Amino acid sequence: MSFARTFTAAPAHIDELGHVNNAVWVSWIQDMATAHWTAHATAEHVAAYIWVVVRHEIDYRGNLKLGESIEGQTWIDGPPTGAKFDRHVAFVKDGKTLVRAKTTWAIVDKATRKILRVPKDVTARFLPGV
Repeated sequence: MSFARTFTAAPAHIDELGHVNNAVWVSWIQDMATAHWTAHATAEHVAAYIWVVVRHEIDYRGNLKLGESIEGQTWIDGPPTGAKFDRHVAFVKDGKTLVRAKTTWAIVDKATRKILRVPKDVTARFLPGV
């Protein structure tokens, strides 16, 4: 299941070059992952688990200026590997992908604070049929 939301570049997002700072893109990637999780996970899963990022790969192909908006899109296109899911994010404006990322997240049991294998019922919420 994919997820999308819109971001608008505010004054606090703009760097000395007049466009969205790279650190803001990373923050928006995390915002996308968190929003996707809360939108599709069950209340029980949200209460029991938390995700931590273990890797970001980001390609910057364009940028955004003050006041401009962009659609962020995220999806998971394959089953987890043990405790990890690879998440894809694309920020698209006027049909052009300005920023693309592949991030790897590991699931953590909130009660024990230990990384665990992604449960099948969690996987099913994001990859129906898997």
